[in-house]
Amino acid sequence: MNIGLIGSGAIGQYLLKKINKENHPALNIKNILVRNREKYRTLEAEYDVRLYTDSAEFLSSDIDMVVEAANVQTVQALLPDVLKKKDVMLISVGALVDEKLLAEVSGLTEKYNHQLHLPSGAIGGLDLIQNAKSHGNLDSVELTTRKPAHSLTEEKVTEETTVFEGKAFEAIEKFPKNMNISIILSLAGLGIDQTNVRLIADPEADKNIHQIKLSGDFGEAELTIKNEPLPENPKTSALAALSILGTLERIQSNIKYGS
Repeated sequence: MNIGLIGSGAIGQYLLKKINKENHPALNIKNILVRNREKYRTLEAEYDVRLYTDSAEFLSSDIDMVVEAANVQTVQALLPDVLKKKDVMLISVGALVDEKLLAEVSGLTEKYNHQLHLPSGAIGGLDLIQNAKSHGNLDSVELTTRKPAHSLTEEKVTEETTVFEGKAFEAIEKFPKNMNISIILSLAGLGIDQTNVRLIADPEADKNIHQIKLSGDFGEAELTIKNEPLPENPKTSALAALSILGTLERIQSNIKYGS
C-alpha cells in the first residue's frame, strides 16, 4: 500500500523509519505534504519520498491512503477535501470534537465510499467499548489520566492534584495537547457529552497512566495503560506511534482480530 503522509513531526518520522527505512514488506510512504519544502528537503533522499506543498497535487499522486500526522488545525482545513479523494487515517482526533466537522466527514465517507480510520492511540480496549455499546449495553465510561505534573502545569505541585474533572468535550478544549485520547474514547463509546474525564498532575509520575472504567448490562471492566515515551520525542507516547503502524498493518491483513 502506497501511503501519503501529512506532516513530518515525531510520529511522521517514526513511520518513515519503521516503514521506509526498514523496508516494510506491505507498506510504503511515497509522498509527504508539507508547508515548507526547503525545511524537509533532506527527507526525499533519506527516505526515498517526494515532497508536495500543494494539497491537490498531493491527493492526485500515486497513493492509496493518507495518514495525517500534523495537528488539529491541519485536520480542520484539509480533512473534508482529502476524504473526497482517499481513505484517511487520522491521528489528531481532537479535531472531531467539532460536531459540525464530525457530521460533515461522516457524510463524506458515505458519499465518496472512503474510510476514516481512527487509531486507538495511547489507550486500548476500544473493541470492548464498541461491543458493549452496539446494542445499548453500555451505561458509563470514565477516563482518569495521570501525567507528570510538569507536563500539565507551570505551578510547583508537591502532591497529586486534579487539574480537570468534567466531560470529554471540555477536557479537549482546556488541554488540547494532552487529551486526544478522551475524544477517541468518546467516539467509540457514549459521546463527548457522556464520557467522564479526570486529569491528574502527579509530581511522582514518570510516565502517562490512563485508567478506563466502563459499566453496563454486559458487566464491568477496567483497563490501565502505563505509557513509555517515544525515544525520538519524550512528549509523544510510544503506544500512540505503535497504534498507527499496527492499524496500517491490520488493514492489509486478511485475518482480523477483535473486529
